[in-house]
Amino acid sequence: MTLWYEGPLASFDTETTGVDVEEDRIVSAALVVQDAAGSRPRVSRWLVNPGVPVPAEAIAVHGLTEDHLRCNGRWPAPVMEEIGRALAEQCAAGRPIVVMNAPFDLTMLDRELRRHRASPLARYLENVPLCVLDPRVLDKHLDRYRKGRRTLTDLCAQYGVELAGAHDAAADATAALELVRAVARRFAGRLERLSPAELHTLQAVWHAAQARGLQAWFARNGTPEAVDPAWPLRPELPAAAA
Repeated sequence: MTLWYEGPLASFDTETTGVDVEEDRIVSAALVVQDAAGSRPRVSRWLVNPGVPVPAEAIAVHGLTEDHLRCNGRWPAPVMEEIGRALAEQCAAGRPIVVMNAPFDLTMLDRELRRHRASPLARYLENVPLCVLDPRVLDKHLDRYRKGRRTLTDLCAQYGVELAGAHDAAADATAALELVRAVARRFAGRLERLSPAELHTLQAVWHAAQARGLQAWFARNGTPEAVDPAWPLRPELPAAAA
């Protein structure tokens, strides 16, 4: 029997105008689908003209200038619709969706869908089971006492996964997919008996505990900061707080 982490997976990633999921916008996205470990991935890419300024610090990360996006990007509304439907198709096919730091990318997509399609991500997924695998949450739970940062670049180095062209949505999505496979192989004794659906449920618990621990660390160091425990998607803010 093929172990789940050697079987079919999909992976989703975005590049954005910034890190505020409530206000910033998606400028590019990618969905990578792989039918089995080692097989050739199929890649779908989207380039978006966000219709708002792209800060210099964001351009320094992903290299997508306002001029390039204006000339080559598509208007957000149809793109977000396509992405929502594409994710739903993968869920309907039973493929787990790999998303590195899922509460960022999935929440960003949800807010863009609400902004441009007046529909939350949940509407696209209401008839299909969402199953997310987040390499950041998995690694932090399975190797919790390891020192050091846990960015995609750091985790790829830790697990020997190639990351060619960091901060390109397709490259990051491909690396995250391979990273989940690598994490699962290293900790096979603890993961192989769990289904992706069971892992989805457990990651929500693990992420909440990790968020509480990080918030306590901030408090101990005199920099109180709220850390959202929601995973894989942050709830919509009340209108007064938005």
